[in-house]
Amino acid sequence: MKNENVDLELAIPNTLGAEACEAVSRAINPLVADAFALYVKTKNFHWHLASPHFRDYHLLFDEQAEQIFAMIDVLAERVRKMGGTTIRSISHISQLQTIKDDNDSFVSAREMIQRLMEDNKHCTNQMRKAHAVCDDHGDVATASLLEVFIDETERRVWFLYETQVEI
Repeated sequence: MKNENVDLELAIPNTLGAEACEAVSRAINPLVADAFALYVKTKNFHWHLASPHFRDYHLLFDEQAEQIFAMIDVLAERVRKMGGTTIRSISHISQLQTIKDDNDSFVSAREMIQRLMEDNKHCTNQMRKAHAVCDDHGDVATASLLEVFIDETERRVWFLYETQVEI
């Protein structure tokens, strides 16, 4: 069945049906937008870090940014596989993102870690909500992807948290 809200040239048949495709696309596209926003914020902090722990945090932020970036294509392509459409532009991202941009000229390392930790926790909550939509529509494939991404995101929170623990 094809999604009625997609141009015929982009329509892809799927076994879930148009209603499921529409619902799951609406749940996943904000996750794609948030992943872009969190990726840019993480790279921003990677580039503008000033800390006695510079090397460790610099590498941690870079590793986390790569992991976040890897989610984007997987989620966007899943939406397309189902017959939906996904992010088209920076303005489209800004319309859908729930992660706030970070344009401060200086942020302390401790504050960077705190902000990234909170944003990753927020992403985990958003992914859980999207997972529920997938469950409601029998979309086990997207739910399975989200389970992996939730685990990865919780790992990022753990690593960020542990950098703040005093020895």
